[in-house]
This record gives sequence, structure tokens and C-alpha cells, in this order.
Amino acid sequence: MWKAFIAVLALTMLAELFVEKQPHFHVEGYFGIYSLYGFIACAALILIAKAIGAILKRPDGYYHD
Repeated sequence: MWKAFIAVLALTMLAELFVEKQPHFHVEGYFGIYSLYGFIACAALILIAKAIGAILKRPDGYYHD
């Protein structure tokens, strides 16, 4: 399953070579920028969720009292 997932990701990266871009900003013209942006956004969401979980965490015996 992982190999199929990686193959689909590689195919979407290769498809970017055949699509004409019309970037609004200079950085949007770089190859793979949207994949990098998606990865960074996903990693940031995971880190934020872990931080919120640490803040909202209750002790194990919280409901036993």
C-alpha cells in the first residue's frame, strides 16, 4: 500500500511538468512548491495538535475523584 501511495505522489509530481503554470507570485513558479507547502502545512498541523493535546491533557485519575 505504501508503494502505491508513493507511486501516486510521484505521478502527481511528474504531472506538474506538463501543466502550464500561471503563477501570481514568483515562488509559485518553482517545481514542487505546492507539494512542499502541503508537507509543511501538514507537519505544522500535527505539531499544533500535539501542543494542544499537551495543554488540555488531564491526569489519569481525573474522573476517579
